Amino acid sequence: MSDLHSDISHDQHAVRRQKLAEMRAGGFDPFRASVAPTHFSGEALQAYVEGQDNVVTVAVAGRLVTIRDMGKSQFVKLLDQQGQIQLYVKKDVVGDAAYAAFKQLDLGDIVGATGTLFKTKTGEVTVRVGGCTLVAKALRPLPEKWHGLSDPEQVYRQRYLDVIVNAESRARLMLRSRLVSHVRRFLEERKFLELETPVLEATAGGAAARPFRTHHNALGADFVLRIATELRLKRMLVGGFDRVFEIGRIFRNEGVSRKHNPEFTMLEVYEAYSDYRGMMTLIRDLLTSLVRDVIRPAGGALTIKHAASGQDIDFGGEWREVRYKDLIREVTGDAEWFHRSKAEKIAGAEKLGLGVNPAWEEFEITNEIFSKKIEPTLIQPTFVTHLPKELCPLAKITMADPTTIDVFELIIGGMEVAPAYSEQNDPDVQRQMFEAQAGEEKQNIDHDFLLALEHGMPPAGGMGVGIDRLCILLTGAESIRDVILFPLLRPGG
Repeated sequence: MSDLHSDISHDQHAVRRQKLAEMRAGGFDPFRASVAPTHFSGEALQAYVEGQDNVVTVAVAGRLVTIRDMGKSQFVKLLDQQGQIQLYVKKDVVGDAAYAAFKQLDLGDIVGATGTLFKTKTGEVTVRVGGCTLVAKALRPLPEKWHGLSDPEQVYRQRYLDVIVNAESRARLMLRSRLVSHVRRFLEERKFLELETPVLEATAGGAAARPFRTHHNALGADFVLRIATELRLKRMLVGGFDRVFEIGRIFRNEGVSRKHNPEFTMLEVYEAYSDYRGMMTLIRDLLTSLVRDVIRPAGGALTIKHAASGQDIDFGGEWREVRYKDLIREVTGDAEWFHRSKAEKIAGAEKLGLGVNPAWEEFEITNEIFSKKIEPTLIQPTFVTHLPKELCPLAKITMADPTTIDVFELIIGGMEVAPAYSEQNDPDVQRQMFEAQAGEEKQNIDHDFLLALEHGMPPAGGMGVGIDRLCILLTGAESIRDVILFPLLRPGG
């Protein structure tokens, strides 16, 4: 904010505080006032009966975001959860004292109003106000209409202002809420149980990620914030809960990017007596229903626009299925890639313009090629199947190719949206795979989970869906920060 804007804001703050002091001196404290709205703005607009002005009575409440002073009358607009509605306040109707008090209101003040609905000459449904009450005085002004929040970081630090002045941001974040609600309903209708598992864990399991660490004073023990919900949910498969899911916060002490936030929301879902192919059907049905019922409720093609490429992503067409190894062979032009030495793979990666750490293992070199040269090109829904077994120790090994696992990664818009597995339920194989990968930033060995497996876990399909990434995809957001209400930021600012 410029010095001029800062000075203006400071002056308005002082003026508004003076107004508040005068109100209190006159015996009125707006912070102790209350109203009882009967309608949100959208409901009030729908309640109007065409041709019947001043018949339907409503009570609405919200924040003043527009004021047009006409002398002896004012047109103002209120913003509430459903949007905006216009109020018409006329001196002859509300009385001299009430009108004088109304004229003292400022943009940003929160008011309640009662009145009847009518349609103006321009065709806008409006509340003809019979009574109005100030219920919360805004002591600081809203950002200027045309300048808004010019500092991108301020958008995230003061999200409450962003959603007042930025209609696009407001709509996107409300859409996120509807998307998550739809996911819950979709799964519940298919007899999945929603469970809640601990955020504090003794062992960071279920993913290969660095955890956040903390200490519990009363127990005198160190804990980590969960990096996945997988191992807890699969314990419940052992317990006979055959279809389970959790939508929960996950914490990974890693970098920040357009697609990564250290704190994010993940859907994990597990279905006994299914497998990774059962998860293919589930995720396709889920995403199709999200596009059809939430993104395109008015009907039409099941497509969304992918901003970066300009392509229409078609959820109603064929979803490609392709093996990981085939994609690697194609992009490297080397049919024998998986038989090459590490030195040859490093040279092959460098030929593709990729920097490779010589300390990396061979599968990491190959996966760098996939991440940088293949994944960003997969815009239409694509199931990439049969990944190298080193990438996940929690999936079943492919019977026809013991170097791969029965999994898929669903890539849409050049971004991984959902990995899914045929879950490993052999406790001896699971122990071997844990031990082969245990180490810094790799899968920790959860011995209690292995104990649970020894009691018998049914075969199952499991899947993780990054809710934030899904929202990026379906809302057209540019960054994960745009779909998280309060993304993690450096302290201060």
